[in-house]
Amino acid sequence: MATVTSIATPPASAVVSTGRTYRGPFAVMTVLFFTWGFMTVWNDVLIPRFKEAFTLNYFQAMLVQFAFFGAYGIGSLIYYAVSILSGDPINRIGYKNGVIIGLLIAATGSALFYPAAVLTSYPFFLMALFIVGLGFAMLQIAANPYVTILGPETTASSRLNLSQAFNSFGTTIGPIIGGWLIFTFFTSKDAHGADSVKIPYLCFAGVFVLLAVFFKFMHLPNFKNTENISKGIGALKHPHTVLGMFAIFMYVGGEVTVGSAIINYLGLPKLGGLAHEPASKYLAFYWGGLMIGRFMGAFALSEMTKSLKHGLVALVPVLAFITIWLLSGQANALHYGAPLVVLMVAFYLGEASAHRMLALFSVVIIGLLLTSMSTTGATAKWSILAVGLFCSVMWSNIFSLAIEGLGALKSQASSLLVMAILGGALLPPLQGFIADHYGIQTSFIVPMVAFAYIAFFGLYGYKAGREGKISA
Repeated sequence: MATVTSIATPPASAVVSTGRTYRGPFAVMTVLFFTWGFMTVWNDVLIPRFKEAFTLNYFQAMLVQFAFFGAYGIGSLIYYAVSILSGDPINRIGYKNGVIIGLLIAATGSALFYPAAVLTSYPFFLMALFIVGLGFAMLQIAANPYVTILGPETTASSRLNLSQAFNSFGTTIGPIIGGWLIFTFFTSKDAHGADSVKIPYLCFAGVFVLLAVFFKFMHLPNFKNTENISKGIGALKHPHTVLGMFAIFMYVGGEVTVGSAIINYLGLPKLGGLAHEPASKYLAFYWGGLMIGRFMGAFALSEMTKSLKHGLVALVPVLAFITIWLLSGQANALHYGAPLVVLMVAFYLGEASAHRMLALFSVVIIGLLLTSMSTTGATAKWSILAVGLFCSVMWSNIFSLAIEGLGALKSQASSLLVMAILGGALLPPLQGFIADHYGIQTSFIVPMVAFAYIAFFGLYGYKAGREGKISA
């Protein structure tokens, strides 16, 4: 969500009781996670493309995220309303069919990019993005709980962490490929700038249709739970869940605002004045940071022995450093090396506690944002790119803390937390408004406030109304 994934547990009666692991279906789901991560991060490329092609200010350009993530909020609100009145829809139609419906909706929105480009209409593009967002909202609600029941409940977190890591792999290479296609390969001096997006998104539409057909005819379990469909607003009665909704709102909003601003930010003369295409390649460091952190989180929060966990947590940043050194040069590796060391230390300090990790990582992000706002050159550039490293495990930690202790209400709470992805729609335009009036560096005050709230949730909010039931 930017790149966004959720952790929801279906009602107990819907969980596979045999302990069987569905490796084939899980592999297919991993491909799906990669695909929607790859596409979601293209929004960060569309913003500078549309800003230039339609002569927009920052606020207007950030409406890309408003349309896309606003669809999450509206789609999830509709889903929640239906669940209140008649019970959880996914329990009626099954998780497999929920994924298929989400794919077809996303395919429709992607296909609409073609007529939007022909008509050179920015509002048409926003409408198309809104429809894509509706499809992804359905995927979020259906796909993540589906992953949790494709095997024993004891290894559900492991499967989700692995799926999220591949989602982050998609967000890592997406900006590189998307930037080259939109800013170079499909760009023509004789055509309107927005014309360069129509073929890539038409291809996305085809991929989503093919995935839907594949899901339809592949032998996948289609779990349903029509015997135990609860109604009402039960999940909203728990204070820690409500505060968790605000934390998801702030997290997605904060993560998306930073990613959305990076290309234009790196174009500032004081940061080297990078053109759009080379700047888009640096997004790989931001979104790749989430992938690095999620692999580390999969090890740090696993049931491995302590010595093995520590060894693997240390190995991931070392391999990342070597890979950056080999692929993008010594200078990039050295600049990225210091944040990698800080990340490793933060994991060691916070590994035993999800809420402690949230607070610690939020404080580090606030420090990085302050550095980016107050410095120039390489220091400012690498400070903002390093934010992605510390965003990595926030979604899963917030989500798990927000639904802890809810029992059968976890599925309903999942739709509420997906609804809170609306933060990715509202905070970027606010940042764009501040950037228009006070400069893009000053606009990072928006994500800084967002992560300050997440620090509060990690320290106090996660236990609201539950002080006597959980340990600190």
